[in-house]
Amino acid sequence: MSEAGIRLAVFLGVLAAMLWAERQWARGVVRPIGWRRWPGNLSLPVIGAALVRLVAPAGAVGVALWAEAQGLGLLPMLGLPAWLAVPLAILALDLAIYAQHRVFHHVPLLWRLHRMHHADPELDATTGLRFHPLEILLSLGIKAVVVVALGAPAVAVLAFELLLNATSLFNHADIRLPRRVDAVLRRVLVTPDMHRTHHSEVPAETDSCFGFCLPWWDRLFGTYRAAPAAGLDGAVIGVPGFRAAGEQRLDRLLLQPLRRHGSGPAASPDPSSQPGVS
Repeated sequence: MSEAGIRLAVFLGVLAAMLWAERQWARGVVRPIGWRRWPGNLSLPVIGAALVRLVAPAGAVGVALWAEAQGLGLLPMLGLPAWLAVPLAILALDLAIYAQHRVFHHVPLLWRLHRMHHADPELDATTGLRFHPLEILLSLGIKAVVVVALGAPAVAVLAFELLLNATSLFNHADIRLPRRVDAVLRRVLVTPDMHRTHHSEVPAETDSCFGFCLPWWDRLFGTYRAAPAAGLDGAVIGVPGFRAAGEQRLDRLLLQPLRRHGSGPAASPDPSSQPGVS
């Protein structure tokens, strides 16, 4: 099976599993808009994938194959065996995504792009796909630089991208894990309860729990929060001013980075109240 076929099969399988899990173990939080957010959320990754295919058809795996052919990067320089280079590359790529995520929160222009992801007023698996196409393209560029600098094996890059996509669907899913299961699992993986804190409208909570896959970086760099102050079910999700159903249309989502305020309730006139602005 081709790389594209593997990625599509894993994506569809994990998405189907998460949607099924949401029916079985839903948090029970009221979601007034619900599936009406899905057309916009599901269209964004299609547009992003088309843009990536247009700009960089080979993607991050192609960059890794090119770097490998040129003998570039730290890992080949060190002469590490594959059994060690692959997991180290996956760890380094996950750390890079953590760092990128923090930067996108603290640089105002980048926050405007990333804000669209946070402006989903409800969390479910489709929120894990809700990224602006330009953010997807920028993320690919950053990832390509890291891949070349590391000399990351192509198999490690593919494995990381599959893992990142799968965990993004999982940790945004509207599921309630048993407390003991969550407590154990969040030691090795970002769980839905852990990531829910990151989607709180409270800026200090939005600027925490940046991990997508591994939770260790948040603990190591002091950005871990166990739960929102209002509790997991009491936390208000989203960005003030962008919660209305009309704001979830695809055209509004694509243009949102150009807009200072939305049309929804509780619009915040002060941009300094938003993450990434000081």
